[in-house]
Amino acid sequence: MAMVVGGMGAGDLAWWLGLVFGAAPLLCLAVWHSADAYQSVSTLVYSLHWNYIGQVTFANICKMFISMEPSPLTCQIDRWFAGLVAGLRAFPLDFPGTAFHGARKCRRKLNAVFRQELEARRKVDKECDDLMSGLMHMEDEQGKKLSDEEVVDNIVSLVVAGYESTASAIMWATYHLAKSPVALAKLREENMALSESKAGSPLMITHDDLPKMKYTAKVVEETIRMANIAPMVHRVANKDVEYGGYMIPAGWSVLVWVRSLHTDPNFYHDPLTFNPDRWDEPAKPGTYQVFGGGYRICVTSLAFARLQLTIMLHHLSIGYEWELLNPNAEIGYLPHPRPMDGAAMAFLKFRPNA
Repeated sequence: MAMVVGGMGAGDLAWWLGLVFGAAPLLCLAVWHSADAYQSVSTLVYSLHWNYIGQVTFANICKMFISMEPSPLTCQIDRWFAGLVAGLRAFPLDFPGTAFHGARKCRRKLNAVFRQELEARRKVDKECDDLMSGLMHMEDEQGKKLSDEEVVDNIVSLVVAGYESTASAIMWATYHLAKSPVALAKLREENMALSESKAGSPLMITHDDLPKMKYTAKVVEETIRMANIAPMVHRVANKDVEYGGYMIPAGWSVLVWVRSLHTDPNFYHDPLTFNPDRWDEPAKPGTYQVFGGGYRICVTSLAFARLQLTIMLHHLSIGYEWELLNPNAEIGYLPHPRPMDGAAMAFLKFRPNA
């Protein structure tokens, strides 16, 4: 089966597996049975893979943030977010036909949808266990609540920061584990033990389970280090800085390419090898810049990505086994690292005693 899927739970995984494999059966058969066919459809696999993995992640975000089940509306919201993200790095020319103009239109539509949801909840005094309700009831030290605009801004910011990066991280986790059978075996052993200990109780991972998932946490950190989900960090020099024999004048923009940091052998032994056990010891200060650093580190996105990765790895490791269909696929690095074949994989139901 030539797809990788992502999600939050076993039910979501099964549901989306049905959609993915039902949507492209001929493609999957062609990839499975013919090397020539694999080469001819690799571009299509790449496109479908990123489309579906993004849909899975976004569907779960809609549930967590605004209690929306998958529907035509959530698909439309997903497209608006895609349009918004497409304009983030665009030159700010605000006239029809430009990415920047399209992004502004998408943002206005998103604002309208979320404001409508806010108003609907207030009219019926609707309570939901989700991010929107949490933001609606949040108060500062003086008892002041967030305005509607601030609630919407927080939701939009978190979605933009989180959903593509999380999908990418899930893909890279399955990619590296497929190439690291020893690491996968350790991950599976830990999560099978956790699953067996929860027999007779809800199988959903809870906050109390996280401290028990020590090896899973190491897999998450190593995945994030190697994936370089946020490939660069932007800063402005507050004063003249000399670095490497060069003078950076005050006021100049500085771009830190984090891949060079995370693959520096001075900081990480054998840095291109996937080795979760390296996280038995914490990284040296300043050498692990996954979502920036200092006061402007993107703490929320990092925590969100870690949590989703942990939950997904649990369900994948106890329920499925997988292999790369093209383990020697080339890796592209701009604008974000990803296998050029879309990380095509074969997934099978895991049978412990087989």
